[in-house]
Amino acid sequence: MTFREVCLSGEYRVAVLGATGVVGQEMVKVLEERNFPVASLRLLATERSAGKELEFRGEAVKIEKAGSSSFRNIDIALFSAGSAASRKFAPLAVKAGAVVIDNSSAFRMDNQVPLVVPEVNSQEIAGHNGIIANPNCSTIQLVVVLKPLLDKAGLQRVIVSTYQSVSGTGKDAVRELQSQTGALLRHRKAHRNIYPHQIAFNIIPHIGDFEDSGYTMEEMKMVHETRKILDMPDLAITATTARVPVFIGHTESVYVETVSVIPLKKLILLLLKSPGIKLVDDTANNKYPLPIMTEIYDEVLVGRIRRDLSIETGLNMWIVANNLRKGAALNAVQIAELLPQDKADRPEEK
Repeated sequence: MTFREVCLSGEYRVAVLGATGVVGQEMVKVLEERNFPVASLRLLATERSAGKELEFRGEAVKIEKAGSSSFRNIDIALFSAGSAASRKFAPLAVKAGAVVIDNSSAFRMDNQVPLVVPEVNSQEIAGHNGIIANPNCSTIQLVVVLKPLLDKAGLQRVIVSTYQSVSGTGKDAVRELQSQTGALLRHRKAHRNIYPHQIAFNIIPHIGDFEDSGYTMEEMKMVHETRKILDMPDLAITATTARVPVFIGHTESVYVETVSVIPLKKLILLLLKSPGIKLVDDTANNKYPLPIMTEIYDEVLVGRIRRDLSIETGLNMWIVANNLRKGAALNAVQIAELLPQDKADRPEEK
């Protein structure tokens, strides 16, 4: 089948770079779960993983070593292999004719690259030049909730504190939490390799390198990315990010000051009808968002909604989402679903 025939059929030749990582594996799973129109699937990783297999639609797909020719005759390339790999391979993939949806931080703040959360700014996809950036996992769940507030009442100030699971660091961090927990429960020493401190039964207020300002890179990612996605370069926003001993699911305590007052009942109705959001807010029955709920729900879960007692325009919320799915793999596939299907004028790669 030629490139033209593939595009006209509405199917895509897809590649996943970083296929053996926690997000890469989730990308493969989401493609299958959402019945994405995959004509063929190419799984790419380092030489260490080459030859291994992942299952897709009941068949074993062999993993290949990523190289300069890996993206020939690929329509969509989902990247989750880190910034260095993205900077190396994204230009090659685009030159070969693929659209790259990149999960790293390599291109997020590039003015020529759209930074997209489909529920928030899907219109930016049309302006891509071959690369579309997937935001930071914590940013994604935040802006999904901020967008309806922005549209209804305006945003004046945002303060966010995150409680991020270890899977955001990767497979080795998950193993470290498992190992440390087991060791401590047996009254043995907990060894650490990934984090600067023990993560089991602990909280580490440190994600990413510290900058001269005293903020970490993770905190500044949230600030810069939120401003870009919402097209609010002067938004007053500050963040504190912490790592907690949870395997999957990022949690955020969010304080928002809106420009105009929005009654709580209207806010709840607004969130109920907003895309990508599930309201879990029944405190009388102890129902509120929990990380374990993200094993079931792909939506951003919102609860503990209450007005700031000291200022009329202030609101507090508790937000939880699956960092591997909506925070990464699912958001990437949702972007792919919105790509124009008629690319018949693009030439076949020779």
